[in-house]
Amino acid sequence: MTNRCAIITGITGQDGWHLSRLLLGKGYKVVGTTRDLLGADGRTHPDIDLVQWDMKDQAAFAALLQMVRPTEIYNLAAYAAGATMYDEPVGTGDINGLAIARILEAIRSANPSIRLCQASSSELFGEPLESPQCETTAFRPRSPYGAAKLYAHEMVGIYRRRHGLFACSAILFNHESARRGRAFVTGKVAEAAARIKAGLAPELVLGNLDARRDWGFSGDYVRGMWLMLQAPIADDYVLATGQSHSVRDLCDLAFKRVGLDYRDHVREGEGAFRPTEVVPLIGDASKARERLHWSPEIDFPSMVNMMVDAELERLDQTNDKPR
Repeated sequence: MTNRCAIITGITGQDGWHLSRLLLGKGYKVVGTTRDLLGADGRTHPDIDLVQWDMKDQAAFAALLQMVRPTEIYNLAAYAAGATMYDEPVGTGDINGLAIARILEAIRSANPSIRLCQASSSELFGEPLESPQCETTAFRPRSPYGAAKLYAHEMVGIYRRRHGLFACSAILFNHESARRGRAFVTGKVAEAAARIKAGLAPELVLGNLDARRDWGFSGDYVRGMWLMLQAPIADDYVLATGQSHSVRDLCDLAFKRVGLDYRDHVREGEGAFRPTEVVPLIGDASKARERLHWSPEIDFPSMVNMMVDAELERLDQTNDKPR
């Protein structure tokens, strides 16, 4: 057993679900913050203490630290990326950017020994000049989401250097699971494959099928975040698979899982079309492998199969049948 306690902000999201179960399995007490306690009902583990927190309220978070006395904090809360990363730039800047300054200040005043991991993003790189990208690659964000995450990333480094906080940024490349929302192409494809197989949808319209991403499994990435806070020295790390797959590859695997050929059911729509990046976003996690002994355990085909299977099970549980 352990007397360690962790606060997870944004605990009702995909990564919060996986991280909370990892920490509970290691004997942690887990406290999760959410902006809506009623909306969080049924979306977390019963052993988690849920607390409502407005991320604009620094004093409330400082009070929470005094009450809970955590040893670790994982800041996962953010306005979503995916198709919505250009929406609500002001709110995105506040929650994805300024909120980490409030958290860092609260740690500094309450207990500077608390260890912090900030969920950063490959969106920092935006339109990179080199591939693959690592911790020393220049940041060139191209969206409000990426710009806000860059502010947060830099603030973590400033507090680490100036105030000696054990604060780390996990530069997370795309990571998915059966908990992924439908605003993301992986969740959209997995759901469509199951629904089309069940006769509940005629087709799926997507953007550029040749767009490529470095997709990994969420459970692997939160394990990497935990390892970062167990290290002797605080630092920033890229977490990625180092492998690139296209949306076409994603569709092929998902529809094969249900015995269909994606070419019969998926088409490109001009309205959703995005040009292929000149320099692909692919992560180099060599530093994490060497210093944290971290590497992904779930490969891309297995992850896609898991997502489709979860959608099939969801349909079966709801008894959703074609009319």
